[in-house]
Amino acid sequence: MVEEVAQQPSRNLEEWRPALVALDIDGTLLIPDFEAGHSAEQTTQPVAEAVLAAAKAGAHVVLASGRAPLSMAGMADRLDLTRTVEELTGNRLHVVASNGSVVFRHAPMEVVHEVTFDASAAVRTVLEHVPSAAVAVEEHGVGYRVNRLFPDGELDGEMIVTDLDGLALDAVSRVIVRDPDSTSEDFVHLAKSLGLQGTNYFIGWTAWLDLAPEGVSKASGLEWACHDLGVDRADVLAIGDGRNDTEMLAWAGRGVAMGQAPPEVKDAADHVAGRVEDDGAAEELRRWFP
Repeated sequence: MVEEVAQQPSRNLEEWRPALVALDIDGTLLIPDFEAGHSAEQTTQPVAEAVLAAAKAGAHVVLASGRAPLSMAGMADRLDLTRTVEELTGNRLHVVASNGSVVFRHAPMEVVHEVTFDASAAVRTVLEHVPSAAVAVEEHGVGYRVNRLFPDGELDGEMIVTDLDGLALDAVSRVIVRDPDSTSEDFVHLAKSLGLQGTNYFIGWTAWLDLAPEGVSKASGLEWACHDLGVDRADVLAIGDGRNDTEMLAWAGRGVAMGQAPPEVKDAADHVAGRVEDDGAAEELRRWFP
């Protein structure tokens, strides 16, 4: 069952057609293990076919995730989206990674936009309250520098263990803080109580906290990609399920929350689709690209 959310100015949907489709990955294209905090790296056939149908119909398909570029490039390849876009247009795929801090073209991977910040104070503040937490900083094209190993399956690429100083937190595009002994609600309360001045933050399904530059989100990354592609935000269809999708769904011409999304995410959307395990993203995409 789906529901409409009267959030943005109404438009004649019979005449509207998305020029760009922005797609979250985990919880939207991939069915996650909400307890373990990561997804199986395989889409269902209906979802994969619907994504490619949008690209073949002429829409720009842009993956938009909190994942690192290396992981997202692999996801685009497995969807066959990289090859499809290149064959259809002769151009490379645009991808918004790291919750909007990084935009790259693929393949080969070329970072074309990156916003960095000094995360030192925010990370040290968090660790004062959660000293057992693991911290990771992206190493583009390689993996992550970490202060301790993350649970298996949560990070793509190599994990390079170093001390806190070795993380080089003074100029990063994204920092992950993870505590397997806490819950997502613990991190929601922690982030709100600490304030974390100078940063934007996103809470995952589990005790997973993404720190990003202040003012940066998937929406800001997509804004850059739209400008580069010559697309107006009013012509963007965005689909997502997580707290880090809230800004994107409110920003897009049509924002669609997945059925399992938290209430605050649904509130930011124009429409609520089916759940990820019911191929909700395919349902929404077929509406525009049969």
